[in-house]
Amino acid sequence: MDAESRKEAAQAAILAAVNDDSRSNAILIVTSVFLAISLVSVGLRLFVRTRVVRAFGWDDTTMLLAMAMNLAFAVCGIVGAKNGIGRKLLYFEAYPEHFSRALLCWWLGQIFYVITCVLAKISIIITLLRITVDRIHAWILYAAISLATVVGVIFLFFTIFQCSPVTHFWHQLSPTGHCVEKNVLIGIAYLYSIGAAITDLTIGLLPVALIWNLRMNSRTKTAIVGILGIGCIASAAVIIRIPFVHHYKDKEFLYNTYQISIWSNVEAGLGITAGCLTTLRPLIRFLRDGSSASRSRPRPGSFPLSSHLAQNKSSRSRHAGDDANQLWTGTDADDYHGVTTTIMGTQRPNPTSSSEEDLNPNQGWKVERSVRVSVRNDS
Repeated sequence: MDAESRKEAAQAAILAAVNDDSRSNAILIVTSVFLAISLVSVGLRLFVRTRVVRAFGWDDTTMLLAMAMNLAFAVCGIVGAKNGIGRKLLYFEAYPEHFSRALLCWWLGQIFYVITCVLAKISIIITLLRITVDRIHAWILYAAISLATVVGVIFLFFTIFQCSPVTHFWHQLSPTGHCVEKNVLIGIAYLYSIGAAITDLTIGLLPVALIWNLRMNSRTKTAIVGILGIGCIASAAVIIRIPFVHHYKDKEFLYNTYQISIWSNVEAGLGITAGCLTTLRPLIRFLRDGSSASRSRPRPGSFPLSSHLAQNKSSRSRHAGDDANQLWTGTDADDYHGVTTTIMGTQRPNPTSSSEEDLNPNQGWKVERSVRVSVRNDS
């Protein structure tokens, strides 16, 4: 047997031993599943907010940015798993060129992970602020968004600049360069995890207080609170990951930190999904009725001018109730009985009816008074 054959046989033996204890497949499966779930939820949210309720806001934009970062995070996890994340150092003896790629994917993945989670939390908090009535609740949400941003920025900074030069992280075999003490990085990781858990618990539990006093039926309230409670599961993912943070300083770093990679994907995917599910109730109406938006959309050529109810909204809680109703149901038609005045965009050279009042004689605009009647379901 020549030298080349012996080398190939040795590599085959090494790979056989490593593959028996590889954790890369677990990373691939979890990453793919939660990426798919979050992609579907964001896609449905985009459809609802742009086509059904036609109310695309800053919270939707922020969630789309979070999904873009989550996609990049998932790509890093999948490519990294293909190149050695979740494998022991013995694997890199057979494929030494994969070592730098795996470390680069891990480094980039951590950056995209923290940006994803912070943006998802900000999006959910913006949504909750739209329906907040009490000032104390608003301050709690502002504190949560500040905490998530601060600990996220700190963790992001230390992740990017933990080595000098930055490239030394994935070129650790190079004699030039150095990295910060691993215990410092572990401390920062603990700080971020605790801050993220507190934020997730806040945005998972506070909606109970926010929703319960709004003008919604009990069944809707229960559904919304349950959906937002998924945020608590994301918090649980952060807490579960904490005991594995100390593996940052292990010699078998890429192998022993596979749990961190898995639970990071669970946290990011569930956070995005929880934030999107709260906006999907109008989709049920859309599928059930054909088009839930058609009941509240003005006829072509007409523009809302005023309404009896709008003139009587004098408290902040009423506005919050309207925002919540639009957010959760996609239309406020089911809650109101009222009279709506609209401007009809038709032109006529000469008025023919004394019941029509000219607003602009030159353009022939007319006022039509219509009555909107609906049934409110309090079951």
